[in-house]
Amino acid sequence: MEVTNVTEYQAIAKEKLPKMVYDYYASGAEDQWTLEENRNAFSRILFRPRILIDVSKIDMTTTILGFKISMPIMIAPTAMQKMAHPEGEYATARAASAAGTIMTLSSWATSSVEEVASTGPGIRFFQLYVYKDRNVVAQLVRRAERAGFKAIALTVDTPRLGRREADIKNRFTLPPFLTLKNFEGLDLGKMDEANDSGLASYVSGQIDRTLSWKDVKWLQTITTMPILVKGVITAEDTRLAIQAGAAGIIVSNHGARQLDYVPATISALEEVVKAAQGRVPVFLDGGVRRGTDVFKALALGASGIFIGRPVVFSLAAEGEAGVRKVLQMLRDEFELTMALSGCTSLREITRDHIVTEWDAPRARPGPRL
Repeated sequence: MEVTNVTEYQAIAKEKLPKMVYDYYASGAEDQWTLEENRNAFSRILFRPRILIDVSKIDMTTTILGFKISMPIMIAPTAMQKMAHPEGEYATARAASAAGTIMTLSSWATSSVEEVASTGPGIRFFQLYVYKDRNVVAQLVRRAERAGFKAIALTVDTPRLGRREADIKNRFTLPPFLTLKNFEGLDLGKMDEANDSGLASYVSGQIDRTLSWKDVKWLQTITTMPILVKGVITAEDTRLAIQAGAAGIIVSNHGARQLDYVPATISALEEVVKAAQGRVPVFLDGGVRRGTDVFKALALGASGIFIGRPVVFSLAAEGEAGVRKVLQMLRDEFELTMALSGCTSLREITRDHIVTEWDAPRARPGPRL
């Protein structure tokens, strides 16, 4: 059966992957309300398309932190991709580069920053978890910078790991033939078996719960790379992130894997965009499965979006070719949405192209008497 949309890769991945691995990628925190809401919230935003506009030429290119990319669709950091496919992060890096877009490498990748850099040219960001041992952090940031990575995506929503019940039931741990490659030389590359989730135990032992805004400032003293703060969903934290020197904000609820019952990212996006007041770009991840979703995010003020699970599911199904296909399908759908909405470039996508449930009803002329 031909795959015709991004979502279809999930069922293929479920068939192919061991249950422990599939569940790790697919599940969210606790009741998984936010997991479902990340998708559902998109379906409550409707279009107000404009017609009879010449859409024979459509330009989807954009510039992110000074880097020109082919489309506002980028790859979010997802951990341990070699559990999905033997080529793991190598395949993802090649697919992103071929599509002319940005890949974000996870701290917890099963390939190192140097290995991913060796796949060839490409614009790559590095997602950072802050470990208790700051020497480990400084070393890792320096390695990413040396390997040609262009920005740090600092994850700020994980002082502790969210309660992911599938991982507890499955006693999730990294398969023995894999390591967290960036930490291999530091004796932090292996995950012990635990009587709940091996990852939760690892986080509790290694990740720094004292992380605060002063550390965002500290990071700027050890690297020239711009810092994107990933995991902001409120206006208050948007203002604090900008004060702390963030170069951009990623509106994210960690794929609904941390605190359940936070809003969908698409529902939180506009609050963050308004608070940012154009001072820094705002990005979104979480729940994007269609080109229509990309358009809705841009209409609400996002400068671009990141996809996570579609990458690991397509990687599991078809390796590099799967990831390439996901990026191509989203690109094609987004281009079609732009055309049918009457937009020929990203700057033409406006708030007036959509209507949300929180919009005031548009003024209607009163009835004729």
